[in-house]
Amino acid sequence: MMQGILIVDNPSGWTSFDVIAKLRGVLGTRKLGHSGTLDPMATGVLPVFCGAASKAVDLQLNHDKAYCARLRLGARTDTGDITGRVLETRPVTAGEAELLAVLPDFIGPRMQLPPMYSAVKVNGQPLYKAARQGLEVERKPRPIEIYDIQYGGSPAQGEYLLTVRCSKGTYIRVLLEEIAAAMGQLGTMSGLRRIQAGVYGEADAHTLEEILAAKEAETLESLLLPVESVFASLPLLVADERAARHLYTGCPTSRYPAADGRYRVQDEEGRFLGLARVEQGVLKVEKLFVERT
Repeated sequence: MMQGILIVDNPSGWTSFDVIAKLRGVLGTRKLGHSGTLDPMATGVLPVFCGAASKAVDLQLNHDKAYCARLRLGARTDTGDITGRVLETRPVTAGEAELLAVLPDFIGPRMQLPPMYSAVKVNGQPLYKAARQGLEVERKPRPIEIYDIQYGGSPAQGEYLLTVRCSKGTYIRVLLEEIAAAMGQLGTMSGLRRIQAGVYGEADAHTLEEILAAKEAETLESLLLPVESVFASLPLLVADERAARHLYTGCPTSRYPAADGRYRVQDEEGRFLGLARVEQGVLKVEKLFVERT
């Protein structure tokens, strides 16, 4: 079974679940996980964790995201983007100057109310299912953080490009609506591309066409990034034969000569074993990505 991380350039019109369903057949395994759900109209970086690497999905150190988004002024929709039903329109009476004036107000920690058209679950039910029935469910605001917003120009009248760096859980649709409201306008999202997901960016991503071609050419495995790449920011610990054997069996190694802390661990042959901690001189396994022996 192939193991590693395949960075997919999510195509427009495909949900993250659509991509996973397609890749199960391509990769020949159901043991897949993904990092960061994308709406059907969104494109861009979708990390897919294959085989034993799927254990790393919830262990990622960096969950931050970056997006190129397109704000369209003058209308509000039920979904927060142009795929939805228009609820209200209003003449556009503000422009670039007003946009630039309000953007700094959105930098930093803030609370954001999840949209009804989202996969957030309330009482075990995804919100979008209630939204499709025309229901409004009470939601609680959630903490997010906007690290940076860069203005990218106006490709069309009443439309503006923004590059947003943010924490996980941020809904760009909601952010754009809030920005428009701060300008005294109605607004909706007319385009979205994720350009960064954690440590992975557009340069790492492959289209589905490229992935299928690699499958045909039997070079698919070469597209997978090692699971260790998720933990590249952790210090490296090279375990000798004795310590590696202990890690395999889950046995602590006492009097270990390393500073206390969390490590990514390789054996003496350079093979990535997994994550471990040193606590008061004792080396303990946290998560293995190789089979125990």
